[in-house]
This record gives sequence, C-alpha cells and structure tokens, in this order.
Amino acid sequence: AWMEVRRGTAMAAVIIPPGFGQEAGRAFFGAPVRPELKFLYDPTRSAELAMVRGIVTEHVMRAISHQLWPGHVTLPYEIHEQAVTAGASAPYNSYAHAFAGMGVQFLLFAAVDLGIGILLDRQRGVWKRIRSAPLSRALVLGGKAASGAIITLLTLLVSFAFAMLVFKVRIEGSVLGFLAVSVACALMATTFGLLIAAIGGTPAATRGVATFAVLVVVMLGGAWVPTFIFPAWLQQLTMVVPVRWAMDGLDGMTWRGLPLAAAVTPTAVLLGFSVLFGALALLKFRWNE
Repeated sequence: AWMEVRRGTAMAAVIIPPGFGQEAGRAFFGAPVRPELKFLYDPTRSAELAMVRGIVTEHVMRAISHQLWPGHVTLPYEIHEQAVTAGASAPYNSYAHAFAGMGVQFLLFAAVDLGIGILLDRQRGVWKRIRSAPLSRALVLGGKAASGAIITLLTLLVSFAFAMLVFKVRIEGSVLGFLAVSVACALMATTFGLLIAAIGGTPAATRGVATFAVLVVVMLGGAWVPTFIFPAWLQQLTMVVPVRWAMDGLDGMTWRGLPLAAAVTPTAVLLGFSVLFGALALLKFRWNE
C-alpha cells in the first residue's frame, strides 16, 4: 500500500493494527488506551484526505456498534448532494473555468507583445518615421490600440471556440453578457500593453518585468487556482486585480449560467481599468526618442 501511494496509483491507504476492533470497543466506553489508525496519503491530493477519514469513521462506528449491540448504529438521515450550477440540465464543466483563466492569460501575454513591439519600433527607428507621417498622436495610438484590441479579443474568442468544440463548454448564461465581458477584457489588456510601452525601458528588460507582472495578477485573479483557497485578507486584495473581475464575469456567463445583469459589474470594472491604464499610458508616453 505504501508503494502504491508513493507511485501515485493510490490516493491513500489506511493501516489497521491487530486487535483494533476490540481495543476500539473498549475505548468507546472510556478505556485509557486508544488504538491508532495510520493514514498514508499522496501530498498532492491532501484535500481528499478528509473524505477518506469520514468514510473510515463511518465504517468503524458501524462495526463497533454491531459488536456492542444486537443491531448497529446508522446515520439518522440521508444525504443528497447537488452541485449548484446553471441547472440540472447543465452540469458543472471544469473546463469552462480553466479556459477562462488560460484565455485571460493568453490575451495579457498578447498585450505584452503589443507593448514590446512599440518599444522595438522605437529602438529600430520605425517610430521616428511614423511620427514624421501626417498623422495625429491620437490616431497613431488609437490605431495601435484598435489592432491590439482585435488581436486580444480574437485570442479569447478562439480559445473559447476550441473549448466549446472539443470540451463541450457552453455559455449557460447570457451570450450578450459573455461578449460584453470579452470585449472589456480585450480593452483592458490592450491598454495594459500601451502602458507597458509608455513606462518600459529596453525591450529585453521590459519583457521580463511585464511577464512577471502578468503571472502575478493571473495567479491572484483566480485563473490558476480558485480564489476561495486564499486567506481572507488576500481575497479582499484581489478585488483590485482586473483578472479577478474578468474571471468572475466569464465564469458567471458560462458554467454558472447567470443572467445579463451579472455581467454589468465585471464589464464596468474592466472598462474602468481600461480608462485608467489608457490615461496613464497617454500621460507617460514618450513621443520623442
């Protein structure tokens, strides 16, 4: 059993010592010596250990009660478990959350490439030729923002299209709400990329810092692991992370099956981050070499 747990072929194993039943029966009535059950478990699946303990406890109590009394003790109730999702006809699909997280991460990395591309243009002298053209600054940045928004939006939509075709992910809530959150995500990511271009230094150094920043906000936003496992103070802190709102909005429109109203707040917050990032990028952008 120990080797099976070590290899990962078994989740857990329980070692029951000789004479456990008799000693457990005496301990039930207050005997000072209590037998010991040894649980061996795979540390990567520690969350399931509580379930194993519960199952073993139920069987032990039934066995002891059968020894001590003609009948045996059973639970005075039945348990019915139901996952609360969009409805009985729409069971929970874990791929929906996974593709939302990976989709947001991909579009943020696309935004990083947008910002690094602008820095490379400045380094190669392309930006100087662009500025010499009869184009306003607003039009130049607007063109970069529009192309970036299209790329990031398509990145997210293609990711979900693949999830729908292969992994049966469905938009159980509002399709309009899903599109609204997706567009807001794309705008947030694009303006984040412009901000990287505005405050970044050399392309190589900026790419390293921007990649690290993306990984941190994606992790804090619940794209890798659900935010409910975070400490309470950290859960409150994630409210200032745009990825948290993107995940809430996408989850709500897919497997949670929430109505359009549930997409309003995430969309508004993401658009607010877009305005903030865009304003900072415009303020800090270096038009001269």
